[in-house]
Amino acid sequence: MEIARGSVGWMTWVGMALAAVLGAVVGGAVVSAGEQPSATGSEASSAPLPGTAQTCAATEVAAKALPSVVTISASGEAGAGTGSGEVIRGDGYILTNNHVISVAANGGQVAVLFNDGRSVPATITGRDPQADLAVIKVDGQADLPVIPLGRSEDVQVGQPVVALGAPLGLSNTVTAGIVSALDRTIEVPGDDGGTALLVSAVQTDAAINPGNSGGALVNCAAELIGVPSAGASVPDASGGGSAGDIGLGFAIPVDLAKSVADQIIENGTVTHAYFGFDVVTVPPVQGQPGGVYVRSVAPGSPAAQAGLRPGDIVTAIDGEPITTTNDVAAVTMIKRPGDTVTAGLTRDGKTADVKVELGAQR
Repeated sequence: MEIARGSVGWMTWVGMALAAVLGAVVGGAVVSAGEQPSATGSEASSAPLPGTAQTCAATEVAAKALPSVVTISASGEAGAGTGSGEVIRGDGYILTNNHVISVAANGGQVAVLFNDGRSVPATITGRDPQADLAVIKVDGQADLPVIPLGRSEDVQVGQPVVALGAPLGLSNTVTAGIVSALDRTIEVPGDDGGTALLVSAVQTDAAINPGNSGGALVNCAAELIGVPSAGASVPDASGGGSAGDIGLGFAIPVDLAKSVADQIIENGTVTHAYFGFDVVTVPPVQGQPGGVYVRSVAPGSPAAQAGLRPGDIVTAIDGEPITTTNDVAAVTMIKRPGDTVTAGLTRDGKTADVKVELGAQR
């Protein structure tokens, strides 16, 4: 997805005690200040099935989902801030964004504020900076209300959704909208000046603001369909991003979030898939297709074993067009080591398909 540089900025949604520019992605990424007063949810009631109404009954959805949604405070040597999360296992595991808790990754502190006003300390189970996901855990809290999980394949453009979290630290905040697009791949600031990739992201116009990061995007049955992680902002006169929702937010799809969370809980870390080649984006030129140009192939790598060579142009993977290096990176995020993919390529003006058994990143 491309947006003209300077016209829109990306904001990773976590409220920080000190405002900071995380890094230029498209016009800039800004983190904004926030507080965390509490609020109260509504009485429980039944909700319509996903996608069966023009709008969700937000009161009913909130009553079901808010008990599973938490406000997260994190602090460390680099600063402090708040974000959101949701309980995914009743024994205390909570899903959130990596950028919500990364400030506490090296000896910092994390605390969780529940919907009922309880505040308890939490520990970091594991992080995946590449996918901007993390899992934290609270102990001594029995039978926590678990948010039900939807399925990414059931999400449709135009279906009504509700976003829940703690924008600007304002716990138990609920906004409503629709799914405005699917399958966005968005590059956002990551750890240590690097980047993270939101793969196959769900785009929504439900208001998502700083502090919503790591929270819940749910369908009308209050099932989690995405983890709100980033939003677009219009730059101000100084070139920095304005700290407000413009109806363009992005959530990590639930299937990917669940897969990453399961790996973190099981292993404490995540292992992504690996091709073993160095590629660069190339546009279509003089009858040659666009795609990614293979500059080098690591000896003994999955790409080498599949017969890929420097000079090849990869144009598709599993039948899906490859137009940028981010498309290749997205495959390594979605697939698991050991999976086999079919790479469509052009070599010396001829097309071919090769099978690649993906390896594990080290």
